[in-house]
Amino acid sequence: MGQSKNERMLELVELLNKASRSYYQDAQEIMSNYEYDRLYDELQNLEKELGITLSNSPTVNVGYEVVSELPKERHESPMLSLDKTKEVEELKNFVGSQKVLMSWKMDGLTIVLTYRDGKLYKAVTRGNGEVGEVVTNNAKVFKNVPVQIAYRGELILRGEAVIGYHDFEKINEEIEDVDAKYKNPRNLCSGSVRQLNNQITAKRNVMFYAFTLVQADGVDFQNSRACQMEWLKAQGFTTVEYHMVTRDTVEDEVAKFSSEISKNDFPSDGLVLSYDDIAYGRSLGRTAKFPRDSYAFKWQDEIRETILREIEWSPSRTGLINPVAIFDPVELEGTTVSRASVHNISIMEELELGIGDKIEVYKANMIIPQIAENLTRSGVKDIPERCPVCQGETKIRQVGNAKALYCMNPECQAKHVKAFALFVSRDALNIEGLSEATLEKFISRGYIHTFADIFHLDRYKDEIQGMEGFGEKSYRKLIESVEKARTTTLPRVVYSLGIAGIGLANAKVICRELKYDVEALLMVTEEELNEIQGVGEVLAKAFTGYFSDAKHVENFRKLLEELTILEETSTKKQIFEGVNFVITGSVTHFANRGEVKELIESLGGKVTGSVTSKTNYLINNDVTSTSSKNKKANELGIPIISEETFLELVNQEES
Repeated sequence: MGQSKNERMLELVELLNKASRSYYQDAQEIMSNYEYDRLYDELQNLEKELGITLSNSPTVNVGYEVVSELPKERHESPMLSLDKTKEVEELKNFVGSQKVLMSWKMDGLTIVLTYRDGKLYKAVTRGNGEVGEVVTNNAKVFKNVPVQIAYRGELILRGEAVIGYHDFEKINEEIEDVDAKYKNPRNLCSGSVRQLNNQITAKRNVMFYAFTLVQADGVDFQNSRACQMEWLKAQGFTTVEYHMVTRDTVEDEVAKFSSEISKNDFPSDGLVLSYDDIAYGRSLGRTAKFPRDSYAFKWQDEIRETILREIEWSPSRTGLINPVAIFDPVELEGTTVSRASVHNISIMEELELGIGDKIEVYKANMIIPQIAENLTRSGVKDIPERCPVCQGETKIRQVGNAKALYCMNPECQAKHVKAFALFVSRDALNIEGLSEATLEKFISRGYIHTFADIFHLDRYKDEIQGMEGFGEKSYRKLIESVEKARTTTLPRVVYSLGIAGIGLANAKVICRELKYDVEALLMVTEEELNEIQGVGEVLAKAFTGYFSDAKHVENFRKLLEELTILEETSTKKQIFEGVNFVITGSVTHFANRGEVKELIESLGGKVTGSVTSKTNYLINNDVTSTSSKNKKANELGIPIISEETFLELVNQEES
């Protein structure tokens, strides 16, 4: 028996270290948080029973290993993790007769900030507890970190860098390959804080919440952590929310925090309790891994049993096909839950997930539905050999430590979300309510295959209304916007197709030259297009190349069947035919420069972005400015005219 326990201990160390490497270094999950905690507790119990602790055990090694190209730095004092419990009674025993600060345990990346002479001098990640990565330039662009403070001594403090759920979802829509890299705000934050280019960090809306003051010489904190926290607030720092509690109020305060977590935008995986009496806390010392002045409380997960009914395979723009577990609805943390992302095939295999299995589900951090355990473990079967969207071939790939399913068809609609996003954009069909994230969901569920399918979303009324973020009202608004978009112009339709290089202005020029004749658009030759001023060889090749594809023509005709194309019967003379304008500076007679452009194009002219020898007029109300465009126009002898002069030109030519 002893030998088998030793073998199990070795197995657990290897499993947990592998999961940690995947999570912290590769931003991939190969097991759920629930499963990690369960195995960790099992390992800890075995170590106590056997009296053995291996040197590479996660119970004595803290955090991730540093693997990036950022500079490394050793911490002056080790940054230990916290001992934890899920029992309120254990918290009461920890508090004893003392007063403690109870605060959120935020789920982000711990950062140490150092200030000297009132300025941010250094920022270092927690790293492995002994050595961290220097991220000073990145910390300077966190959303709320003061780069200068009133205090002029050396200040060292610790806090958590986090990205909120709202920003996480928004960023997810914008970052290429995000499905393959980031599964939760914590991983996205880790990647954002450790960027080599802080311009990327600046765009990620990273927030910093101070939770511990390490050093501030010459300040009397009256031996109180609460006093330290208030002083940090006065210096301009955002601190974690904290309440002062005693043994008698611990249970009530835990309940209060618990009731608030679903309303929070930031991720939290529990609470932290720290003695307010600084000297008392220090007198307790530390163990090899944990300080004795603080204690962590992990939420007692509300777990429900249910039956797994389906694995829905959801393709994304990266080609990754994510497995989503669909199960009989259960009530969790006050909401009805019926689906949970499984992330990848490795997690499916670790859980041995099969249709019909009895599973336990919970909400990670009381927010994100996940599978805690599979009670019947019938095994993974029927991984699709065909993509559910395009029916293209699929392939299982090993990405880091995780196995994932990919669609191998480069033309898969799910990989062309941006093409559909262009189609519904303001200058194209102008359909509100179809963000990239929504389009991705509709495409992955098979509601949309071609542009024309967008006009038949009413076929999926019940399914859409049942989707997260949708309801009867938002569905109705979407359908109204779709119906409104049925009436449009041919140039907008041509632009919406996403032909390389063909903007709305080019589309207008081409449609006008071809008399708004659809058949002429389909039959026009490269040479004919090349003769149209402002089109050129590259655009002509792209345009004819697009319509040389029979599938494109078929989809275009199907789309036109859904639309009412307004006739372009402009009575305006094409007084600016062959005339090129550049517009710069502010305008006063028009709402914006876009309106000036619309007028010029309606009169046959063209508007470009830069002054060249082909430019006929530069419109700038500040005709004497020394701007680069004015300088270029003067060098080339191109007239610089104000709005008033432009309008006089319009009136004169039209009369």
